[in-house]
Amino acid sequence: MFNKKLVVSLPLRDLSNPTVILTLITGLFVVNTGISQSLEENFNDFLHYTQIGRFDLAKGYAQAILESDPNPLELFDLSQANPTGYSFLLRVNEFSSDAELVELAGKVLAVIDRGRFLRRSEPKIIVEEIKRLSSTERGKLTAVKRLQDAGEYSIPFMLDAMVDCPADELQNIIWALPQIGRPAIRPLVAALQTENAGVKAEIIRALGKIGYPQSLAYLKYIIEKDSSNEFKGLAAASVRQIDPSATQILAAELFFRLAEGYYYHSQSLAPAEDADFANIWFWDPQRQRLTREEVDKAYFNELMAMRCCEWALRADPGFGYAIGMWLAAFFKAESTGVEMPAYFGQRHANALVYATTAGPEYLHQALARAIKDRNADVALGAVEALAVTAGEKSLLYPFSPEQPLLAALSFDDRAVRYSAAIAIALAGPQQGFTESKLVAANLAEALGQKNEGRGTRDEGRETIDADSYAYRAAEAMLNLAQTRNRVVDLSLAQSAIINATNDSRRDIRIIASQILAHLGSPDAQRAIAAVALNGSNELDVRILAFNSLATSAKINANMLAEDTLDEIYALIKSDETDPDLRSAAAAAYGALNLPSQKVKDLILDQAKS
Repeated sequence: MFNKKLVVSLPLRDLSNPTVILTLITGLFVVNTGISQSLEENFNDFLHYTQIGRFDLAKGYAQAILESDPNPLELFDLSQANPTGYSFLLRVNEFSSDAELVELAGKVLAVIDRGRFLRRSEPKIIVEEIKRLSSTERGKLTAVKRLQDAGEYSIPFMLDAMVDCPADELQNIIWALPQIGRPAIRPLVAALQTENAGVKAEIIRALGKIGYPQSLAYLKYIIEKDSSNEFKGLAAASVRQIDPSATQILAAELFFRLAEGYYYHSQSLAPAEDADFANIWFWDPQRQRLTREEVDKAYFNELMAMRCCEWALRADPGFGYAIGMWLAAFFKAESTGVEMPAYFGQRHANALVYATTAGPEYLHQALARAIKDRNADVALGAVEALAVTAGEKSLLYPFSPEQPLLAALSFDDRAVRYSAAIAIALAGPQQGFTESKLVAANLAEALGQKNEGRGTRDEGRETIDADSYAYRAAEAMLNLAQTRNRVVDLSLAQSAIINATNDSRRDIRIIASQILAHLGSPDAQRAIAAVALNGSNELDVRILAFNSLATSAKINANMLAEDTLDEIYALIKSDETDPDLRSAAAAAYGALNLPSQKVKDLILDQAKS
């Protein structure tokens, strides 16, 4: 149990110190005899040697604590019994320059925090404290303090107790309920769905007494939707207690504002800090009681934003802004990389499915928000969905003074820029716009991207799939070329497309040649011919390049140099040329519509007299 490393970590000057020698002998005795100290002794020694600056000894006791697999509740109680030492330990964990000590202290503190959580959320203790509310006056005050410590975990048991307890006990619970404070709000608003009228009335009153604005939307929903005039009146009174001006705001708007608070991680809405997860509360209509789902803190706020948007749509199905916010929050939640919570269910669709179903209006809302927030993940999700569903009119939707998708062409994340350019190119715009040059520039840049190792590092994310963007950009440019689009000028990307004819990726070389066939430039046609004549290219690549050369010739006529024409002719003339390649070269040669001399020579060369 004792750390043997402390024997060699002692400074030589300390070996003359009787206290140090005694400590060392004691430590060796513990190791050699197998006698171990209790958790309390190890913890107190850890704090003691930490406080006097003997970190070498403190580390040994910290390791002994951790190796003993300590009971979190016991360690928490020990920390509570020595608040001065515990406070000092927190400072050491935050400010010490000894990295090993910081790591060990952090692990000990994590066990303490686990104990704190277990202590305050333990059902047996909570139930006992609820009963203690109806004991002596002093017991009542002690109980409410401990229920406050339990926070949100106390609410289900308090509500359960209210259903069938005696009248005198009920009054004490009603008195204590609002004193739990802000942590009670999330479970209380979920419990507003109870069918017990008496409990519901007390929840409404308690929310007003607690006084935090995050209750307003739920109370206003009761005013607008509940069939009971009694509940409507109680809710109106509670709203006036919290914020009288909210009486003039619709529930859907209040839910939307609350959703934005979660979306932007308002500190007032943060979950408890003493656990490595957060709780989302639900009402079980069959059991008529609260249930909770533990979710990762990484996306707790986004999940709550989604739930608030859902309530906004319940309040007003026509409140479209909630849809855009819901989509943005879902994309933001997915960007954490954490598996979606269990309550979603195994068959719950991903954000892109909902986004493509939602349509352009709501996607533009999400995209505009993402651009304003500079959130690459949300922006990319919205743009990718737009690329799937939107035509020209809906893509270039004037959501705000600027069009969100056009603004995305200048976003500081490459994946967003590329996806926006690809989406616009695939839509085939017919009306000119100032940012059309950015479309060509981004397509050209994307075409040249290539994966290196696992991917290409990007400004806004760990990696992007560069190969995928290169292929998609190539296909988008080919679409523009084949439809002879007059808005996006591909000649601005010609240099990048010509470079792509020498790309190591077979399909990129093929598509690049097909794009160049539609550009009326000598350099474009000559680049196609170079691909077709390059003997190091795969046979099918050369054949397809000759097909592209034929297309270019039909559109633009001959722009090749004489020596290039001679190379093509030599290929056609040779008996050693692959028949399919020879046929493709001949078709391209004919499409160039050259003077008849070469054809005459070809005929006569094969003639037998």
